[in-house]
Amino acid sequence: MSVNKVSRRLRIKRSIRNKISGTSARPRLSVFRSNKAIYAQLIDDTTGKTLAAASSAKLDGVTNANISVSNQVGKEIGAKALEMGISQVVFDRSGYLYHGNVKSLAEGAREAGLKF
Repeated sequence: MSVNKVSRRLRIKRSIRNKISGTSARPRLSVFRSNKAIYAQLIDDTTGKTLAAASSAKLDGVTNANISVSNQVGKEIGAKALEMGISQVVFDRSGYLYHGNVKSLAEGAREAGLKF
């Protein structure tokens, strides 16, 4: 990835984070994507704490994050949120485009019962 693409994504991420914030009643669902894995966290920005997390790196037998694995991670974070009594979240795609793995993770969270 070139420096311009990285700086562009970080600029977009900062802009998005200035507009959205999670609370304890409606936490922020943050997505991070690397070349090998995809991660999701439920974050309460008022206290600065991570409430729950899920990643494809912790799934058994998974080496790369493809669309089906991203969907599983979304379902896992959705199940953890529902166990904690959280049904609504604010979706933070962290500057990534809403397609592919990010979209699949969001759809998996919705299938688990989360509302954006």
